[in-house]
Amino acid sequence: MAKLKELEELLIRGTITRREFIARVSALGLTAAVSPLLFRSHAQAATPQKGGRFRLGLAGGSTTDSLDPATITDMMLQVLNQGQLRNTLVEIDHEARPIPELAESWEATPDAKKWVFKLRKGIEFHNGKTMDADDVIYSINHHRGPDTKSAAKGIIEAIADINKDGNETVIFTLKGGNADFPYIMSDYHLTISPAGSNFLDGIGTGGYMLKDFEPGVRAFAVRNPNYFKPDRARFDEVETLSIPDVNARTNALKTGQIDAMNRCELKTVRFLKHTPGIQVMEQNGFKHYTFAMRCDTAPYDTNDVRLALKYAIDREQMAKTILRGFGTVGNDHPISQANRYHASDLPQRQFDPDKAKFHLQKAGVGDLTFRLHAAEAAFVGAVDAAVLCKEKAAKAGINIDVVREPNDGYWSNVWMKKPWWAVFWGGRPTEDMMFSTAYAEDASWNDTFWKNERVNKLLVTARAELDESKRRQMYIEMQGLVRDDGGVVVPMFATDLSAANDKIGHGPLAANWEMDGFRCAERWWFKS
Repeated sequence: MAKLKELEELLIRGTITRREFIARVSALGLTAAVSPLLFRSHAQAATPQKGGRFRLGLAGGSTTDSLDPATITDMMLQVLNQGQLRNTLVEIDHEARPIPELAESWEATPDAKKWVFKLRKGIEFHNGKTMDADDVIYSINHHRGPDTKSAAKGIIEAIADINKDGNETVIFTLKGGNADFPYIMSDYHLTISPAGSNFLDGIGTGGYMLKDFEPGVRAFAVRNPNYFKPDRARFDEVETLSIPDVNARTNALKTGQIDAMNRCELKTVRFLKHTPGIQVMEQNGFKHYTFAMRCDTAPYDTNDVRLALKYAIDREQMAKTILRGFGTVGNDHPISQANRYHASDLPQRQFDPDKAKFHLQKAGVGDLTFRLHAAEAAFVGAVDAAVLCKEKAAKAGINIDVVREPNDGYWSNVWMKKPWWAVFWGGRPTEDMMFSTAYAEDASWNDTFWKNERVNKLLVTARAELDESKRRQMYIEMQGLVRDDGGVVVPMFATDLSAANDKIGHGPLAANWEMDGFRCAERWWFKS
C-alpha cells in the first residue's frame, strides 16, 4: 500500500500521467483499490488556473544585489531576473533540451562557427518597445569586451562578432566551432533588455513587471498583460522574499506565510514530506558543493598542499552526513552524472590520511593551520561540512580552523576573496559551459584562480570538435586535470530540494537550475 500511496501522490502532482498511473497500479495488482476521485484531483491539478499572489521564500539575497544581469550571483536575483522579468533567446526544458524562447529558431553552418537566430515577431518590452535585433546585440555585448565585469564573459568569449540581418535576425560569428552554442544563449546572465538601457530598472520581456525592489529583502512584480507566452505567467502577482535561514523558510511555508521555498533542510526534509498540505519536490541535475582554494595565494599555490587537503576529506561520510541520501559523492571535478560526458571511469578519490601526510610533507610548508571559511549562504549544511573537513583532516595531522562567516554579503565579501571557502554551484547543462564559466584561465568566475595551459587548450578544441568520441575523450581528460591539479575540492553533488503548499500545481520540473530552472513563477499555478 505504501507504493500505491506514492503513485497517488505522483499522479496528483502531475509528475506522472493518468495512463502511466493506471499502468503502474495494474502492474501491482491494485486496480480495484484505486479511487476515481484521484483522477478528478489530477484533472484539477493538470488544468492551470490564473490568478492569485505567489509568495516565494528563497535562500540568497544581499543588500548589495543589483538588477544588472551581469552581476547576478544568487537565487533571489536569478529567479527574479530570468524567471520573472526577462527572457533569453533560448530556454532549457525539463528534459535539458534547448528550445526557442525569444528566438523562434536557429541554424548553424556545418562547422558550427556561424549561428543564425531568427527572432520572434511582435514581442514587447514592459515599456512598450518592440524587441528587435538591436536589443539582442546590445544586451549580449554588455557581457563582452575587455572591460566587462560580467560573470558570463567566459562563456561568450568565443564570440568574434555579432551582426544583424534586418530587425529579426541576429548572426553570431564564433572564433571557433561550438556545437553547444544554443545552450550558452540560455544562460541566466544573457537576458535581453532594451537597447540603451542601464539594466538596473528590471525592464524586460518577461511574464511579470517589476513594481518594487528592495535589495536583499523583497521584490514585487505583477503579471505582464502582453506576455508572448499565453500559457505561462498565470499568477496575478509574485512576491519574492529573501529568507536566508532555512528554518525560517520552513516555518514560513508551514504557517502559510509563503507558498514555496527552495533548499529544504536536509536533516528534517523527511518530516516535511509528511506534513499535511506540503509537497516536497526533488530535482537531480548538476548542482554541486565545493571548497575552493585560491591557486594564486600561498600555500594553495602549491599543488601538493591542494592534494594533501583533498586526500584529507572523507567524501563518503560528508555526502552521507550532509546530504542524507539526497545526492551523490563528488570526485573533485564539476561534471555531474547528468552531464553527457561525465568521466565515470575516473578513479574515485578516497579519504587517505597517509597520502595527505605525504603530500603535506612534500610541500614543505611546515606546521600550518588552514582557515576554511563557510556560511549557510554557501549551501545548506556548509558549516557542518566544514567541521567534518576539520575533524577528518586532524587524523592526517592537518589543522583546519573553521571560520563561520555572516550570511549577508557572503558572495561579496568571502567568495573569491578569502584563500579557502565553501561554494555552491548550480552547475551547467554542458561541459563547455561549466569549464568556461569557472575553470578557463580568464573566466570571471574562475574562483580558484587556477591556470592550466592544457585545460585552456582542450577547452577551445573540444568546443569545436563535432566527433562525439574525440570530444568525449577531451572532456574526460579535463575532468582528470581538474581533479589532480585544480584548486577545488568537490565532495558532493546535491539533489535540489524545494517545497510548496499543495495548492501549487506544476508540470515536469526542469533540473538545470533550482525552482524549475528558476522559472517557477512563470511555469507554476494555483490549482484553485
